[in-house]
Amino acid sequence: MKNLRLPAFLLALLAGLAFAEDPEFSAADTAWMLVATGLVLLMTPALAFFYGGLVRSKNVLNTMMMSFSALGFVAVAWALLGYSLALSGEGNFIGDLRYIFLNNVGLENKGAIASITIPHLLWMVFQGTFAIITAALVSGAVVERMRFPAFLLFITLWSLVVYAPLAKWVWGGGFLADLGAWDFAGGTVVHINAGIAALVAAMVLGVRKDFGRQAILPHSVPFVLLGAAFLWFGWFGFNAGSAWAASTSAGLALANTILAPAATIVAWSLIDLFRTGRVTAVGLATAIVVGLVVITPAAAFVSPLFALVMGAIGAFPSYYVLLWRARSGLDDSLDVFAAHGVAGMTGAILTGVFAQESVNGLFNGLIAGNPAQVLIQALAVLIAVAYSALATFVLLKLVGAITPLRASAKEEGLGMDVTQHGEEAYTSGEGAILVRSEAPLPAGKPKPAGGTD
Repeated sequence: MKNLRLPAFLLALLAGLAFAEDPEFSAADTAWMLVATGLVLLMTPALAFFYGGLVRSKNVLNTMMMSFSALGFVAVAWALLGYSLALSGEGNFIGDLRYIFLNNVGLENKGAIASITIPHLLWMVFQGTFAIITAALVSGAVVERMRFPAFLLFITLWSLVVYAPLAKWVWGGGFLADLGAWDFAGGTVVHINAGIAALVAAMVLGVRKDFGRQAILPHSVPFVLLGAAFLWFGWFGFNAGSAWAASTSAGLALANTILAPAATIVAWSLIDLFRTGRVTAVGLATAIVVGLVVITPAAAFVSPLFALVMGAIGAFPSYYVLLWRARSGLDDSLDVFAAHGVAGMTGAILTGVFAQESVNGLFNGLIAGNPAQVLIQALAVLIAVAYSALATFVLLKLVGAITPLRASAKEEGLGMDVTQHGEEAYTSGEGAILVRSEAPLPAGKPKPAGGTD
């Protein structure tokens, strides 16, 4: 009798059935976390569209490339070293090297969090998608003037030196967790961190050459709205996925991720109507992001009613900081500080106000009789701000000593797409470059039709 050889797809199916019966794993939790990981990864291309629409047409490819490059450079840095620094060991400040080069990261579920019921490898990848989007967020402050090689070096180092330690302090059993600070899905680790880094980067690089001299307008508002829509969609994985299971906490986080931005849209629109008599599309898209950021640290810690309250409150500080920035000499190009840094601080503090143990099963905030939680949250915010600011400043100076941070005035005037990538986003039907330049083309590339010598 011939030996029976099962088709590959049947072997895979049987392996999956065996996995589902493994008491250490939950098939439902694993399935949800697979989806959530994909949703969070989607946020980075969504951010590319959001940011890309906000810049001028001569810089759109460069701006989008900054987000897309994080999918490679930060992901590799996370897998090889960042994950081990952020989520391993018993130390209060930094992880050990037990997971370096993905050593000991397999399909078992013995990861940094003993209670998780998903494969360790999936846990590592899910956490890595947070590192990717955080680094990409910072790019919004330096678009239209930072050289691409310098940006690549900066975000790679930043993900290891700034993001990983802060993730350890909050999520990896570090000293902020021991202090009693709570951050469900990244208000501190992701948004305050990125917002402060963006503010420092904008100050170090200085203003764009046209800043304050002429209006710098979005080249594609539909891109901005498209990006905001997909960011919101991806945020369901970001917040609800941070429950790490297909659970009631995930359901609460998802509901709050719908309700809080909805309230921010209403509040932001009313402020706009009161101030200017109209609601802008870019303003509405910004409101969505602000509301999402505000609810992120509290996503499964507060009731849906208080999620609405948080979303409405969160509109005010970000809106008025954005107005202040526009009137100041600070060129945070795409208002990362107002939309992420300020909104992240607002959300972190309000988590300490509105959290209820009857909802989250873990801790109370001010309204439930624990005013000390507000002080703890505020202290965590101050520590995150101080570390991110100092470490980002030092890193930028280090990168600047290795390679120039900033494009020349001529390169900036011609556009970062041509000068950094040798490409342009919009060409004629015949393939001729519409916005002609004197920028050198890559070796071997013919000059555009009608180009000058």
